[in-house]
Amino acid sequence: MTDNITLLPDRYFDPDPEQKELALHLYQQVAGKPLVCPHGHVDPAMFADPDYKFGTPADLLLIPDHYIFRMLYSQGMELEKLGIPRQDGAPVETDHRKIWQLFANHFYLFRGTPTGMWFNHELHDVFEIREKLSGQNAQQIYDQIAECLEKPEFRPRKLFEQFNIEILATTDAASDTLDHHKAIKESGWRGRVVPTFRPDGVVNIDRPDWRENISALGGVCGYEISSYKKLVGALESRREFFKSMGATATDHAALTPFTCELTEDQADAIFQRALKGTATEDDATRFTGHMIMENARMSVEDGLVMQFHPGSLRNYNDLIFNRFGFDKGCDIPVQVDYTRNMRPLLNKYGNDHRLTLILFTLDETTYSRELAPIAGHFPSVKLGPPWWLHDSLNGMRRYRDQVMETAGLYNTAGFNDDTRAFPSIPARHDLSRRVDANWIAGLVVRGILDLEDAQEMIHDTAYRLAKRAYKFD
Repeated sequence: MTDNITLLPDRYFDPDPEQKELALHLYQQVAGKPLVCPHGHVDPAMFADPDYKFGTPADLLLIPDHYIFRMLYSQGMELEKLGIPRQDGAPVETDHRKIWQLFANHFYLFRGTPTGMWFNHELHDVFEIREKLSGQNAQQIYDQIAECLEKPEFRPRKLFEQFNIEILATTDAASDTLDHHKAIKESGWRGRVVPTFRPDGVVNIDRPDWRENISALGGVCGYEISSYKKLVGALESRREFFKSMGATATDHAALTPFTCELTEDQADAIFQRALKGTATEDDATRFTGHMIMENARMSVEDGLVMQFHPGSLRNYNDLIFNRFGFDKGCDIPVQVDYTRNMRPLLNKYGNDHRLTLILFTLDETTYSRELAPIAGHFPSVKLGPPWWLHDSLNGMRRYRDQVMETAGLYNTAGFNDDTRAFPSIPARHDLSRRVDANWIAGLVVRGILDLEDAQEMIHDTAYRLAKRAYKFD
């Protein structure tokens, strides 16, 4: 007999009775607040069409979610058997019931992980499934989810409203025409879905698809991007367009937080070498570092919030990248140095109140040593929440312990769910709100805060900080 999913009202709270009671009290004050989702990877196409259907349970919950297939791959499961499309068009499993069965047979692998917490929450609250997923009941649960997905109330727009999402930001390439965002705006639907400008594809010249991305950018701009000067003009033009479509932020990723300032001639020389395919690794590092500086300058001028996500060595597993392409769960963190690497940018723009720079990290050793002191000093800097491999129960606990005393709560940017799996958004926010309620309750029981301050802080962490940091008001 399969056990039921257990979602205790006071789950994730400290076992101390006094702290647990207060944490539950604080959590209940914000449990129903609207969700502010300033950073994620949900496809805007699902909101452009009011009749959009998610497809099968595997389409929705498994195939697009690298959190899931990363774990399964680590246990020896081939991605082809999980339906992940190959670059060369070679056959992969197309029977989604078989894919679901394979996942269910191995769902035990997610015990105690954030993915397991989120997935059980989704099954319980979104699909009203009470039995724990297992190999024995896999097909029954598949049928229950599939039946739900045929109902009108499970269209993306309806779930958006049911989840009480106030605003959701997507992540979009610099060359994106934003046609789906246009369709959303023109449809009259009241849900607020906004784009985010991400230019990595055209500024990180060491990407294998850089030339393709430059060509695409030229296509939407109406001219060939044949020089550094034209690239900068194209980025400024696209930022203006994104902003007209509701964007309030940009997003940037790099291997390290290195920043530097090149002359226009130096930058163009590197750009020309990149066009010829002769740019070096040092060229790529310097060009990306310079373009991070340039985008900070643009943010000072146009007011778009700047998010910076360094510290991930992308596509680390050559076999997986060559066979399946980008974003397949094999990106690995590297040790980084924010203090020295970001000094050129912070000295030039960090004191300018017109800039909002939200910094993220995958190197937790930098939180107390570097990031909290930086955010606790420079008026332009906010700390993003725990990101990617650390947006977990323990990752969020560690974050609060490491940054709060130096940076303070109000130099942080609230929570973002960073999701690719749309139905997991409420679960991710719920976990964050519970972690924060427990942390704040701990400050009260130790006499660091009074209850009045605690109640203000839980509303800030759950809602107000993100709205303020991303200029959604």
